[in-house]
Amino acid sequence: MTKEIRTAHVDADLHIEAYRFKGIMQKFPAHFHEYYVIGFIEEGQRHLICQGKEYIINPGDLLLFNPYDVHSCEQIDGKTLDYRCINVTPEVMKKAVFDINGSESLPRFNSSVVQRSDAVSSLKELHLQILNGEREFKKEELFLYLLEELMQEHSNLSFLSSAVDTSHEITTICSYLEDNYTNKITLDELSQLIGWSKYRLLRSFTKQKGISPYSYLETIRINQAKKLLEQGKKPIDVSFLTGFSDQSHLTRFFKNQVGLTPKQYMKIFENEKKTGC
Repeated sequence: MTKEIRTAHVDADLHIEAYRFKGIMQKFPAHFHEYYVIGFIEEGQRHLICQGKEYIINPGDLLLFNPYDVHSCEQIDGKTLDYRCINVTPEVMKKAVFDINGSESLPRFNSSVVQRSDAVSSLKELHLQILNGEREFKKEELFLYLLEELMQEHSNLSFLSSAVDTSHEITTICSYLEDNYTNKITLDELSQLIGWSKYRLLRSFTKQKGISPYSYLETIRINQAKKLLEQGKKPIDVSFLTGFSDQSHLTRFFKNQVGLTPKQYMKIFENEKKTGC
């Protein structure tokens, strides 16, 4: 029998909860929450009733519960449930909506279930970032982009036209990231630097540079790491000299961008020096 896993984590940066259930058989009776629930099924199949409507939910289906939506669910044919979700209070949601749309209204999601939603991959990435204790910058990017997508496609909120932005502010952000890549950087300080909302900064930067601010920062760090490794610096030292939290953090991003681990990259230049002797 599959061992049950029940994990709950409160993210101190985003002020949201992340739950993970794996291998559970529990039936959930009719109940409601005072917060938004945004979740998805990883494995299993469930019979869901929400606001009087019945659904059969499957892997890849996105669940969107508004505050006070009454819902219940139970397993089908004895199948266990693997499920991930984030819980967002109205206060946190209202702040995010203001960042995204300049509105002080709370969204109401139109459907409780979105079958085979493309947003599931973004939600899973955010969920893993939270459970792995990743840095605030990356998580907040993912969180705002996810909420924007969900509100545009599945809520009652209308969105204002985006302002036409100049490249001066984007250049300022690039320079700041290039000069401060060894430090911990947050979206808050970047938005304050140019006087834009965090969402406007994210959208305008990504549109103009073709890469998000966080990805731009990590690319700067990787490029600097390559130079240090070429000089013979050890990966553990390079990680701290380039702003990564530890060697595993460096290795993960380095391999993702370069295709090699820092050690493998460093050995290329060690071998070249030996050959040149």
